[in-house]
Amino acid sequence: METALTRLVGVRHPVVQTGMGWVAGPRLVSAAANAGALGILASATMTPGRLREAIREVKSRTDAPFGVNLRADAGDAGDRVRILVEEGVRVASFALAPSRELIGELKEAGVVVVPSVGARRHAEKVAAWGADAVIVQGGEGGGHTGEVATTVLLPQVVDAVDIPVVAAGGFHDGRGLVAALAYGAAGVAMGTRFLLTSDSTVPAAVLARYLAATVKDVTLTTAVDGLPHRMLRTGLVDALERSGRTRSLVRALRRAAGFRKVSGLSWSRMVRDGLAMRHGRDLAWSQVLMAANTPMLLRASMVDGRTDLGLMSAGQVAGVIEDLPSCAELVERVMAQAEATLRTLTPDAPPRP
Repeated sequence: METALTRLVGVRHPVVQTGMGWVAGPRLVSAAANAGALGILASATMTPGRLREAIREVKSRTDAPFGVNLRADAGDAGDRVRILVEEGVRVASFALAPSRELIGELKEAGVVVVPSVGARRHAEKVAAWGADAVIVQGGEGGGHTGEVATTVLLPQVVDAVDIPVVAAGGFHDGRGLVAALAYGAAGVAMGTRFLLTSDSTVPAAVLARYLAATVKDVTLTTAVDGLPHRMLRTGLVDALERSGRTRSLVRALRRAAGFRKVSGLSWSRMVRDGLAMRHGRDLAWSQVLMAANTPMLLRASMVDGRTDLGLMSAGQVAGVIEDLPSCAELVERVMAQAEATLRTLTPDAPPRP
């Protein structure tokens, strides 16, 4: 199925595996790429040295194109961009809008730039700065997300920009892909659905918790770091929502100390990164620290398997996913269902080549 996305990045299918911290490592990314999707390596939880190693590991596992997701507001974003360029990465994606200068540096090196956006005005801004495509995530998506549903946000962005738009938030099957194409998107991006595959490195106990979840078990909260964050409801989430500022600050300091050991960041750097994530919001100091060490809370679940101590980001689709296919099986299923859906909509049309 050829679309503007497949032509732009050189993949076989208009499907993107999103960059999820502690989840989208070399194994998952290479499996998604080998399946014909665009795999995206999550770099925010990696040191620059580990990022270079991870890129080379993906390259050793696949010859297919793949991308790397970057935090545009990270203090070392420029260094990470240089690593991408030096290692010949095909695509750079961003969780937040990159600066005009970063976009220019990447494009000059021949890297395809694909920021993620949650509002039409953000898509218009990065398109004007030279972005090659955008991933637009509606409120159904996992992690930090907005309030506008994909079905409302997606057509707004498609109408506003002249670059390929990839739809994210609420997608997990071929019917969703066809729906996104009908809205004018060039493909879909899926996070939770790729997290729940047999190629995922997430511990079995955590995968079981996701599979057992219903739609009502997925909640949106600002208690973690002051930003809307969609995740499975757990005792930790309940405790954070009940905690006062003093207790939250103590917990944040303890977890920040743990993240500092893992990441190698200095205290001043963690505070700067936390402040950068405020985006003009009036956050308590506990939330500033939590913004800097939220990756540690995700690591507790996604790496250590501690569902009692960690956060589990989740799109609303977590409540309807019931199995763990391989990436190859998943992509094949999505594309077969998309083709079948198209045939039911246009029964007199000849088969697609």
